Amino acid sequence: MILQLRDNQIQISVRQLVEFLFRSGDLAAKGSRKAALDAMQEGSRIHKKIQKSMGVEYKEEVSLKQVFHHREYDILLEGRADGIFPKGDIWVIDEIKGTYQNLQDMEEAIYVHKAQAMCYGYLYGLQNHLPRVGIQMTYCHLESEEIKRFYEELSMEELEQWMEDAKLQFFIWSDYVYEEKKKRDDSIRQLTFPFVYRTGQRKMTASVYQALKKEEILFVQAPTGIGKTISTIFPAIKRMEEDQMDKLFYLTAKTITRTAAEETFERLREKRLCFHTVTLTAKEKICPLEEVDCNPDTCPYAKGHYDRINEALYQLITGEEVFSRTKIEDYAKRYEVCPYELSLDASNFADGIICDYNYVFDPKVQLRRFFAEGKTLKMYYLIDEAHNLVDRARGMYSSMLCKEDFLEVQKLLPEYAKSMKHACRRCNKEMLHLKKQWGSQAVIGDTDKLTYALVRFVTEADRFLEELAPGNEEKELLELYFKVQHYLNIYDTMDDGYEIYVLESGGRFYCKLFCINPSGQLKRCFAYSKASILFSATFLPVNYYKNLLIGNEEEKAIYVPSPFCAEKRSIYVADDVTSRYARRNKTEYEKIFWYMNAVLDGKKGNYITFFPSYEMLNQTAQLIYQMGLDVKADILIQNQTMGESEREEFLQEFGKSRKKSLMALCVMGGIFSEGIDLTNERLIGTIIVGTGLPGFGFEQNLLKEYFDKQGYPGFAYAYRYPGMNKVLQAAGRVIRTQEDEGVILLLDDRFLGVEYEGLFPIEWQDRKRVTLAEVGHKIKEFWKGRK
Repeated sequence: MILQLRDNQIQISVRQLVEFLFRSGDLAAKGSRKAALDAMQEGSRIHKKIQKSMGVEYKEEVSLKQVFHHREYDILLEGRADGIFPKGDIWVIDEIKGTYQNLQDMEEAIYVHKAQAMCYGYLYGLQNHLPRVGIQMTYCHLESEEIKRFYEELSMEELEQWMEDAKLQFFIWSDYVYEEKKKRDDSIRQLTFPFVYRTGQRKMTASVYQALKKEEILFVQAPTGIGKTISTIFPAIKRMEEDQMDKLFYLTAKTITRTAAEETFERLREKRLCFHTVTLTAKEKICPLEEVDCNPDTCPYAKGHYDRINEALYQLITGEEVFSRTKIEDYAKRYEVCPYELSLDASNFADGIICDYNYVFDPKVQLRRFFAEGKTLKMYYLIDEAHNLVDRARGMYSSMLCKEDFLEVQKLLPEYAKSMKHACRRCNKEMLHLKKQWGSQAVIGDTDKLTYALVRFVTEADRFLEELAPGNEEKELLELYFKVQHYLNIYDTMDDGYEIYVLESGGRFYCKLFCINPSGQLKRCFAYSKASILFSATFLPVNYYKNLLIGNEEEKAIYVPSPFCAEKRSIYVADDVTSRYARRNKTEYEKIFWYMNAVLDGKKGNYITFFPSYEMLNQTAQLIYQMGLDVKADILIQNQTMGESEREEFLQEFGKSRKKSLMALCVMGGIFSEGIDLTNERLIGTIIVGTGLPGFGFEQNLLKEYFDKQGYPGFAYAYRYPGMNKVLQAAGRVIRTQEDEGVILLLDDRFLGVEYEGLFPIEWQDRKRVTLAEVGHKIKEFWKGRK
């Protein structure tokens, strides 16, 4: 239930009201599947077919609304009754629901559905001065089209008493929203910027403010240390009061940037800002069980969840200003409700929502409560480290199916599931046909026949899963069911930014809907926001990101210069070493080794060398130990299977006192090449080996060919720009604050080419070209000048 307070009026739909106030029972084991089905049922052909069959006196989709005055504000309750028709001297409200449930098992109407009809009955009776109203619940099986109805008549006195009780329950929540909105807006009017503006920061803050005011999309290229988080959040909060906004989404790709946002909001609360924020955590991370299983038979938090959730939610939002992960877990444990569902409900009452990109952009987990069709919320997006959104969006809007998955699920199904088994065989047959037609690797035109088979698979799975008791067989089928649903949803919304290909790998055959240019899909999501700010330290070249994220090079962009003193860092480009694949040999590895040695000789301290791949990292690591560099420095190596605790331990090494230097070996584009803050003496230099080009492969070549056809530089879009982003992110680890000092060494002669020099930040104009023979001296001279 999302309550919008505008012009002293709270609007709420009948459906929202009853589904919130009267929810009860368990959190269903198949809740996510049922939610998808409910969405499909809205406005379905079943509604239309029943409505058309009811005769000429049957009025379809009747709009009803009523304004109630309460305290200092009004409440607008509105909705559309599926049907209203006369029955003798009684007017009847007809509420139609499609279902896969066995109608023979239904002994009475589901109460929340009946409450919806009663609400419409009250509104219609009130407006037409009726003494009595008929309430009819019409259930229709979505496959057999069997119909079952429940009917009763109620006097207006009964409906009025029922409605008064419902309003009293609702006023608890609407009073909260009204009071908190007043406090929020009053505090925003008094709010001032909490810091002394740094160089460039005032410009950035003003630009963000103007973009929000003009309802624009703005790209901001701003260096680390400028204060991007406060420079976006502060003007957004000021505009929320002025334009009466409902929600502020702060979208991130990594935990550390979520933490920065939380700390920024907290700093503003210290300035007496009243502003509720919620941090959304993935279900897999916040679930209190060892394995996520939303089954009321095995999870005590799912059993009776809806019986307790409103009490837990009210206590949380009235008792806390910050709905953090820790607080949500505490309240969920206290009231024995699902913490993930509690966090989603808390987002309805939060002013700011801090979350991963996928809650806004990913069709599989997008928060439909905010982004469903017909929603009228006023929202801003602040998108941190937005350069990550290109690859993330490609993943969100691509979908791949494996032929062998259908065979494996078919074998797991019980013998009686003949229709379900047949649906699996049909999908396998169509994918086998694609394999025979196109071979082991090819771009193809369409998969219409396969798509038809997949639709039948979903239909059979809906029926089978509805009747199946939870078990091992259900898990594998459910996983495939969701993959197929995602494939069909993507297939239905594909545009010319896609290629379809088939591929055989590891003895398995795949068909993929590959999203190459996600701007068309993202544009639908951006349409829900009044304005959006996309910011990053590495938006170069900015038109590349405009084309792939928005699809419009005309969107506004600003470049904020670095506030840091250039004398505190020195950048070197080596002209006698390369990481080109064809030249990766012992000679080149030895050059990398001696460059690392020269950096360590320059000054004792902590350094990171970033490599283009684990293979090259491991080859160099062997050489390091063979040639004794570990005598001069402690060696720390990133491995491919690091868990969260191992990552923390890795970073803690940079804070330890030690007798010699530390040299960490990491992979460019990995978890340690962006989003980490190793300030002051914790990191004084990075060595970047290579240009960061993605590995050459089938998909990368598809990207190149696609963009060549579109008139863009294909190699740059597929390889050079993504690679250079990794380089700039890795280099950005060195200078994080005004006090930081350090060296950045780029080891690849390709950096000297004009196509790369044009991608360097403006602040890198003072970079120095070096050879192995002279680099040691130049680094020592730099550190000598810093004493």
